[in-house]
Amino acid sequence: MVQQTRQLSDLQQLVGNDKETYDALAETLFLNPKNIDSSMKQAADNAKKAQDDGDRAKAGMWYQVAGGLAIYEGNVKKVIEYYGIAEKLIGRHYTILKNPEKAVAVAREYYKKFLTV
Repeated sequence: MVQQTRQLSDLQQLVGNDKETYDALAETLFLNPKNIDSSMKQAADNAKKAQDDGDRAKAGMWYQVAGGLAIYEGNVKKVIEYYGIAEKLIGRHYTILKNPEKAVAVAREYYKKFLTV
């Protein structure tokens, strides 16, 4: 009988059996936020402009970017704000809003351990 070994991702190793936190970060975490050309503020400004122009999809996308950068910066308040707005605009539920404090803390640990660029 051949045994298969299953490789766990860095994120899976970090969260262990905490499926909720894993799911929250798997759908929102940027692997390398340093590669994003916009700052959190620029992304939020782009989102607001798109929202003001009536482009809900574009606004939602920019709020997601701003939220992902807020995770990287460890700004729980902005994570809640930006993903909350994105959720209302595009009708998608974000698991990170269930326990954003824990998710951001795990993300900070992830970035500290694995972001080397």
